[in-house]
Amino acid sequence: QLQASGGGLVQAGDSLRLSCAGSGRTFSNYAMAWFRQAPGKEREFVARILSSGGSTYYADPGKGRFTISRDNAKNTVLLQMNSLKPEDTAVYYCAAGRGGFTSWQSYEYWGQGTLVTVSS
Repeated sequence: QLQASGGGLVQAGDSLRLSCAGSGRTFSNYAMAWFRQAPGKEREFVARILSSGGSTYYADPGKGRFTISRDNAKNTVLLQMNSLKPEDTAVYYCAAGRGGFTSWQSYEYWGQGTLVTVSS
């Protein structure tokens, strides 16, 4: 199971750190990713980190502003989001999968989502 937390209401330009804690199994051998879904839009890839933690990949909207990291000892993955924009408003989901791809269909385990609202 994955449990996402850390969302909230912030103003444009602020920062948030999302956390995703795994339980019931170890996710150290899984690629971990964050996706988001804004109202009326499809779920979209945000960032992923491979199991070793050495390789990260970001979708264009978050490049330079978001940082994904993981602590395998704590079975957690983080998403540090800086310089937030109103268009970042969405429910953010963490996910675990074997392939480390950007399509949500390739991920096996999902957190319940945490809402991020960025006001202008």
